[in-house]
Amino acid sequence: MSNYPLASTTWDDAELQAMQRVIASGMFTMGEQVAQFEREFADYLNVKYSVMVNSGSSANLLMVAALFYLKRDRLKRGDEVIVPAVSWSTTYYPLYQYGLKLKFVDIDPETLNFDLTQLAEAVSDQTRMILAVNLLGNPNDFDAIKTIIGTRDIYLLEDNCESMGATYQGRQAGTFGVMGSFSTFFSHHISTMEGGMIATDDETLYHILLSLRAHGWTRNLPKVNKVTGVKSNVPFEESFHFVLPGYNVRPLELSGAIGLEQLKKLPGLVQARRDNAKAFQAMMLNYPHFQIQKETGCSSWFGFSLVVKAGAPFSRKVVIHQLEHHKIEYRPIATGNFAKNEVVHWFDHTIHGKLAHANHLDSNGLFVGNHHYSLEKQLDLLAAAFNALPH
Repeated sequence: MSNYPLASTTWDDAELQAMQRVIASGMFTMGEQVAQFEREFADYLNVKYSVMVNSGSSANLLMVAALFYLKRDRLKRGDEVIVPAVSWSTTYYPLYQYGLKLKFVDIDPETLNFDLTQLAEAVSDQTRMILAVNLLGNPNDFDAIKTIIGTRDIYLLEDNCESMGATYQGRQAGTFGVMGSFSTFFSHHISTMEGGMIATDDETLYHILLSLRAHGWTRNLPKVNKVTGVKSNVPFEESFHFVLPGYNVRPLELSGAIGLEQLKKLPGLVQARRDNAKAFQAMMLNYPHFQIQKETGCSSWFGFSLVVKAGAPFSRKVVIHQLEHHKIEYRPIATGNFAKNEVVHWFDHTIHGKLAHANHLDSNGLFVGNHHYSLEKQLDLLAAAFNALPH
């Protein structure tokens, strides 16, 4: 049993009743509950469109795929995409699967997002896309990224799977790029257990996403759409009319119904995480050998990162021993430096610079959980673990 878990459920009777209503309806595949959740999620983000899929990983896949099927300025195999060296695996896999050339860039040791100086240096005449990852709830500095892009023909995408509810300059993270992805997996800010969302203001991309989500057919497109123009008036003809090489990554009605209940709670869930973060930041002033994440904009604080600084009188291994002794759950920060993984040998990729900060995080970093309830007792336990470290 853990005294301080990584994740906890945010469900109560509202979600259980929502599931029962779906069960009673007999309609389990993607339907009106999903559609309503998409509308309300778009309203929450203040964007025109959102598309629900079966995971945040699928959201990343469809975002990348959609840019290959534009009529103009589409991506093509071999195009260069700049990515941060620290993120989850399925940030990168769709880029490989669509034949893009990845360029790994170091992270800022404080924000854990792009090192903006390294990013500016890495952008080349070959760069067609920047995939910004908002790590552990923390949004990127999108003013700086916009300046770096300037007038160049570069797409900006956001992997916002860990940062639902975060804002930058009052605007929701996940809405600064042409598309942004979100995850509603169990451990994230809201949970439909499995699920993901894509947000966009671009109607053409929205229609492409609708087709790609379900087999690449036209059935779910509006009659007048940006993919085929005007659909036939004969439903039989449109039932199995395939126009794009798509997938089946549709969500269930259960997920949509749960999402509607979770969305009502989201502002309160995020605020509780921010309150916990203030207490965590205050506590960590007593432990200067740890680097904690520096907030950009207004983070939604997915978790609390802890990176042992160079010259500290203890190692990460010693920290882990104390966390385990106090029954505090922990895990690596995303995947650490992803570029070190054997799977990268399959990628067409380059590495900009030495990834020094990503390497340090890889060897010295971890994170502990944040939750939607007060962590007063859990933070006291964390302090006890730190007090037992060598001074």
